[in-house]
Amino acid sequence: MIRRRLPSLSGFGVGWSAKRRIAIVALAITALLAVAATVAFFTGRGEQHQEPTTPSQANSSSPSEAAPKPSAGSGSVPAPPQIAEPVAYAKAAAHMLWSYDTRGTSRDQQLAGMRAWMTKETKYADWNSVSAQVPDPVLWSRMADQDQHATAKVTEGHFPSAFKAALADDPSAITEAYIYVVTVNGKQKIAWKKGGGGAEERAVTLAVQCRPHHDCSLAAIAPSVTQ
Repeated sequence: MIRRRLPSLSGFGVGWSAKRRIAIVALAITALLAVAATVAFFTGRGEQHQEPTTPSQANSSSPSEAAPKPSAGSGSVPAPPQIAEPVAYAKAAAHMLWSYDTRGTSRDQQLAGMRAWMTKETKYADWNSVSAQVPDPVLWSRMADQDQHATAKVTEGHFPSAFKAALADDPSAITEAYIYVVTVNGKQKIAWKKGGGGAEERAVTLAVQCRPHHDCSLAAIAPSVTQ
């Protein structure tokens, strides 16, 4: 029985320019504080979170894969909300990423729906860190054969201590990109045919862009910094 939790999104990281001190997460201060690195632009990806109940098949999504825009819409993926506060938007984004329904949503629709949440400022958008969480077409098809779907409950969201420390160190640095690091915690429930199912606690750190007088948008899945 296929039991793949679609967007776990808690493990892809991105590097940030080290010249400005506002913090958007790179890979670890000396191994964990480059989380306070800067908000200028993404330079790479971090490690991918491996889910204990996930099949061993590798995700075949190409790093350069663009989100398709099917005429049928985005299936069960909700449209991005009009929210201008970073923590609230990150909580909504995590809820979206932890929820999916293969019964009425194609893989292309899932990608298109997720893409709609991304910032339109390509300099700051790391679409790869988000799209790489979607299973390859074959695995998605097998999940659909089992009517696999997931719902989520978000319990809280907060700015990690490393981000707050970097922001306090140089408050003006954020005014270039207005990207905030937010860690969100919650629970994901998965179900499939014949009463199958399970649940797991989830945590993900997101980079969200919230420019003044504009709604927020998703920039990336950031490294796992949950304190």
